[in-house]
Amino acid sequence: MKTIFRLAKTELRILFCSPVSWLILVIFAFQAGMAFSNIFDIQLKRMALGYGLYGVTQETYARYSGLLVSMLKSLYLYIPLITMGLMSREYSSGSIKFLYSSPITNTQIILGKYSAMIIYAIVLMAILSLYIIFGIFTIHNMNVAFVLSGLLGLFLLTCAYAAIGLFMSSITSYQVVAAMGTLAILAVLNFIGDIGQDIAFVRDITYWLSMSGRSYVFLRGMICSEDVLYFVIIITLFIILSITRLQSTRKKRTRLASYSRYSCTICIALLLGCFSTLPTFKLYYDATETKANTLTPGSQEIVKQLKGGLTITTYMNILDKNYGVALPSQLKHDFERFEQYMRFKPEIKMKYVYYYDTPSEPSYAGNFPELEGKERAEKICKTLNVDFNMFLSPEQIQKIIDLKPEGNRFIRVIERENGQKTFLRLFNDIPKHPSETEITTALKRFLVKSPKVGFLIGHGERSLHSTGDRYYYNFAKSIFFRHSLINQGFDVIDLSIKDTEIPADIDIIVISDMRTALNAEENEKIKNYIQHGGNLFILGEPGRLETMNPLLSHLGVELMPGTLVQLSEGFSPSLITATLTEEAALQSLRYNRIRGWDFKLIMPTATGIKLMDNKGYKISPLVVSTSQKSWNELETTDFVDGEFSVNTQIGEKEQSYPVVLALTKKVGEKEQRIIVTGDADCISNGELSTKRNGIGSANFDFITESFKWLSYGEFPIETFRPEPTDNSINISRKASPWIKTTAMGIIPCILLFTGLMIWSKRKKH
Repeated sequence: MKTIFRLAKTELRILFCSPVSWLILVIFAFQAGMAFSNIFDIQLKRMALGYGLYGVTQETYARYSGLLVSMLKSLYLYIPLITMGLMSREYSSGSIKFLYSSPITNTQIILGKYSAMIIYAIVLMAILSLYIIFGIFTIHNMNVAFVLSGLLGLFLLTCAYAAIGLFMSSITSYQVVAAMGTLAILAVLNFIGDIGQDIAFVRDITYWLSMSGRSYVFLRGMICSEDVLYFVIIITLFIILSITRLQSTRKKRTRLASYSRYSCTICIALLLGCFSTLPTFKLYYDATETKANTLTPGSQEIVKQLKGGLTITTYMNILDKNYGVALPSQLKHDFERFEQYMRFKPEIKMKYVYYYDTPSEPSYAGNFPELEGKERAEKICKTLNVDFNMFLSPEQIQKIIDLKPEGNRFIRVIERENGQKTFLRLFNDIPKHPSETEITTALKRFLVKSPKVGFLIGHGERSLHSTGDRYYYNFAKSIFFRHSLINQGFDVIDLSIKDTEIPADIDIIVISDMRTALNAEENEKIKNYIQHGGNLFILGEPGRLETMNPLLSHLGVELMPGTLVQLSEGFSPSLITATLTEEAALQSLRYNRIRGWDFKLIMPTATGIKLMDNKGYKISPLVVSTSQKSWNELETTDFVDGEFSVNTQIGEKEQSYPVVLALTKKVGEKEQRIIVTGDADCISNGELSTKRNGIGSANFDFITESFKWLSYGEFPIETFRPEPTDNSINISRKASPWIKTTAMGIIPCILLFTGLMIWSKRKKH
């Protein structure tokens, strides 16, 4: 060990007497100072302009132009210039003969020189640490662990680059060749991950070998044993290769013997690397303040309750527009989508079934529309260079599973050992893939009964099958919409009570905008359902008093005659932008959040709701109309060209009216929950797809929170994370020039002056 330290000390003396190493330190410090001062100045500008800051730690250090990311991108340019002379200098000067003749082993030579490089890497990290220390004193509640995680990633990457550079320097006596060789190996390790991904055996090897993105995992605040071991194995591999190289030059061996040693070393490294990727052996530490890289506690609890094996089978249709998601070349990326779940349930297995069949998704023509069926599939496979023989025919896939109800789209089937199954879909939005919310929802279906929602039919209600503007297909039954009820844990059915009783397994009944009234028998069935504590979601409309009020009379409320109007520039008077109440904010965290944002529940046409008899319900107004320039219009019905004024003589009054009520009552051991609205259009297909300038819409949140409340919080799943607390900086923008001067001027100049002093002193001696 003493010999290694002496060699390291000698190498450091040579290193820090070289102008190249000091020049690299100066340039490195200048670049770091420029990156930090620029991103920090942007934060100070935003704060000075009155904009709120969010996650200052991550923004300053780990975003695209953050300090650590900026340095990571250029690190590969610095290290080869330092390592190129480690052994090449010994070869070219002939001093290697003195090392060989001394009682020093090859291992001591390599470890001594590599130890010097580790110390140099520590010096580089120390420069970056200056800006981390500055951040600790200036960023409110700075997430230190997060930044140190990123710094660890940079340090390991620097050490890996140094090990590779040392090996290349041990091969040749030409320093330029050593530097170019180092860059070549770094390029190979960065791009090798894309090689052979469609071949199962090769895929695992090349994907593990890839250095691309490894350090970014640390910059995201996640320390994973796989990535730490990757760098340790790579460093050890190239150190051993360097030692082997010295042994082969110091003691002549046949090429076969030398290559055998190299091959054995590489094979052992690959074997260890493959073991490190197994989910069972992985360890994790999430350094983020909000645990952004980890499943939320609720999801963790659900995964914990799933005993036994779990298989996710992916069915990919080559004729579907999402065919590229799970091709063999993309499987490693696909595995990463479930890595957070494999962390807590490593026995999850992934299977893939490929087939071709005509997709039934509307408005999608696909590739090569002039071809059909098998011919089209063969053409696509040929274009993508994919083996067509791996795809099952429509007849073959039909024997395994019927995917026609799913439109023959890309879909996953999650299956437990006990035979329970559920679907996991892709969606027609920008993220496309299911998030933690949708995946956890699918898993929770295995543990609890999915709430069954019955949409009453037979009286002109809004259909859940039609895609027209008035209807409810999107939020209720669309397989393409991420937030539809069926994708958020609910089972949805049509409910006719004309000739049958209400099924006992119905949890929620939706009654919307009935055009004809219930007959006496149907009314009695609904009354019995209410008396037994059944939950309802009732949506009225202006002009539906005769059909809806007999039903609402069981609850002690009724729709008011007339139509609510609200005078506002640029919008129809019948458009109501209703406000969430304090009661709503207390009922739901999401309501509380969007109420703070001043989002409105938008109702194209609405009627007020009036309390009548006391039926034993606790009634809370969740949403009310505005009290200014708004009243219940009883005369005018022309909302385009009509004239509007408050006629107090007939009862019109400018005031706020409740438009959504929440009713609760204890029935036996259960709390009955009912929601009544004065508008049925607010959750329709048309309204959910409409955006109005200057008005933030809470309509979508109203749907999700209503059904969550009616299902007692079972669904939709809540994956909300706390907000980061590092949202301010303790200094003003007046300090920005001083920061830039220090970071880009003083620190590099100190290093430059120190380097010149040492170099000058060396020249004198």
